[in-house]
Amino acid sequence: MIGKILLILMLPVAVLAQQEAKKDQQPDLWQPLRVLAGAWEGTSKGEPGEGNVEREYHFALQNRFLEVFNKSTYPAQAKNPKGELHEDHGFISYDKQRRKFVLRQFHVEGFVNQYVLTSMSANGRTLVFETENIENIPAGWRARETYRILNENEFIETFELAQPGKEFTVYVETRFKRKGRA
Repeated sequence: MIGKILLILMLPVAVLAQQEAKKDQQPDLWQPLRVLAGAWEGTSKGEPGEGNVEREYHFALQNRFLEVFNKSTYPAQAKNPKGELHEDHGFISYDKQRRKFVLRQFHVEGFVNQYVLTSMSANGRTLVFETENIENIPAGWRARETYRILNENEFIETFELAQPGKEFTVYVETRFKRKGRA
């Protein structure tokens, strides 16, 4: 009788252990993006001139999303006489149905960009996100963000825009160095 009671009491523990073991065997969907987690600083060159960028990536909401905070500062310069402060916040999610990562950015200027990960190099070091929708901009505009991971502490982001019916052109390129881990 005691043996049966112990078996009944131990069954939930065994089931939980089995579920945890299955979780450990599943591939880590977030592995290609984990390198981004942390605080970064960088320098940027492009249409708004030369500037400095601060960015943070951290996992949020029970590790279901990668949250992004970005602040780019362009001092007054010949290319941009008034200077510029740009901020955007974003979330990267994993769309299980499409089996794709989706990046949604909310910009201080009122734009909302929704990107989808369209390609990743075989070594996972180059990620390309292209917009599938941009709010609050004339129809037909497209944007693309390419992340080239150089190593655990450096990456280059290239942000490109395409006017309706035109090819992509580089708007800004930023070289990031890690400030700290998440």
